[in-house]
Amino acid sequence: MKIKLAGYNVDSEILEKLNESKKEVLTPEIFSAAYARISRSSKDVTSLRKQAKKDIEKARKSNKTIIFKMGHHSVAEHAVFNFDIIGVSRLAIEEIEKCRLSSYTEKSQRYVTLNGDYVTPNEIKDKASINLFKDTINIQNAFYRKSLSILEKYIFNKYKKLAEIKGNKNLLEGWAKEDARYILSLATEGQLGLTVNARNLEHLLRRFALSKRFELIEMRGKIYSMVKKIAPSIILFSEPSDFEKDLESSFKNMFQLNNIDKLNPVNIEPEIIRYTPDADNIILSSFFSIYEHINFNDAYNIIERMKKIEKENIFKKMFKNIEFFDSPSREFEFPDITFQAVVSASNFAQLKRHRMATLISGDYDLKLGNTIPESIKKNGLEKEFMDIIEKTNKAYFKLKERYNETADYILTNSHRRMVIMKMNLREIYHFIRLRDDEHAQWDIRELANKLSYKIKKIMPLSSMFLCGKSNFVKEYERIYNTKPKEII
Repeated sequence: MKIKLAGYNVDSEILEKLNESKKEVLTPEIFSAAYARISRSSKDVTSLRKQAKKDIEKARKSNKTIIFKMGHHSVAEHAVFNFDIIGVSRLAIEEIEKCRLSSYTEKSQRYVTLNGDYVTPNEIKDKASINLFKDTINIQNAFYRKSLSILEKYIFNKYKKLAEIKGNKNLLEGWAKEDARYILSLATEGQLGLTVNARNLEHLLRRFALSKRFELIEMRGKIYSMVKKIAPSIILFSEPSDFEKDLESSFKNMFQLNNIDKLNPVNIEPEIIRYTPDADNIILSSFFSIYEHINFNDAYNIIERMKKIEKENIFKKMFKNIEFFDSPSREFEFPDITFQAVVSASNFAQLKRHRMATLISGDYDLKLGNTIPESIKKNGLEKEFMDIIEKTNKAYFKLKERYNETADYILTNSHRRMVIMKMNLREIYHFIRLRDDEHAQWDIRELANKLSYKIKKIMPLSSMFLCGKSNFVKEYERIYNTKPKEII
């Protein structure tokens, strides 16, 4: 066996200096060109990489042929880029992070005290609208500063024992910040680190090309101009297709519905709308089929005839040595759960981090109301909070008349949108472990807790260990009447 470290992330300034000093082109296209030839060459991969590095123009020509003419687009995934994205709005960050196969680390409004920086959309041209936008956001930011001071005192007083421990200062301050931020606008400036391969970068560029928001169009232009210089042979599909261009407009004309206002109102509580009804049987049947080498349907028929207590005992044996950090096996990916929920922007910011799920979201909708932190209510700040929300909503409607979706920038982290999300049971385990934990942010924890309760009703055996990390020991003791081995 031979394993060679072929490359790793390097700062672009260092690469530029190396290019200047050695008069050599250093580009991620080398990896795409070399790895693309693995399947058709008898040479070892290290030799292929060296060959690609010697003749970069030949490597680029090879990339174009393989990706564009032969359709082997996956080779573009070997070229990876890192971007520092600074001074963009929270609203734009939501769009960036829809590219779910990329990697992000974002400045957190839960851990960083914000100083009032925000993006003023270039779409807003007239002076009256600009003043309305800025005045509204200044009111929101002033309340953030005021409430943060009050909430910090409240939380340190409420959790006196925690406050006495030296290392808990940042934790308690973070709890105050995460509640104060609910009044902040989606125009609030943020930053993130983005790591993305060339294939997914093309997807981002195509999607941003369809946007009506100037901020995203400007971002697209800057990113494209950078990568096109470095790797012209693998950024080939950066413009949206006719199908992508027409999809949204076609969808809007797809349904001609009457009396839509008479339909049931949206349920604010999370609702499971689809699920695999025989999840427990399917998981056991998949184990049985694979490990005993029998037809799945035959295995299913055997499992289906078993008594519930027999199946429960199998799951208990399966979970016997599980610890809080363990994921269930791949067989747990066969059952699916699809739920619909109405979530705040703060909640959505965390929900979208679960990138292996299928998540679609509607626009922010004022009819869905606002999520108000309990600490805001308990400190007598609810009326002032809602007065600012009312001013925000009035400003939103005025801006929307002239600038359509640009008005979204002025909405706050408390405003809500509807989401539909599908996860397999294995991913649900990861979601609940992380989000129904005592250290999780309360808004998404409430969502996770309600979902966990409902899933346990429909998949009682396979979901027996569905709980947050902080409840794991308690659940283990309930099921086995003993502590897990790590605790004993």
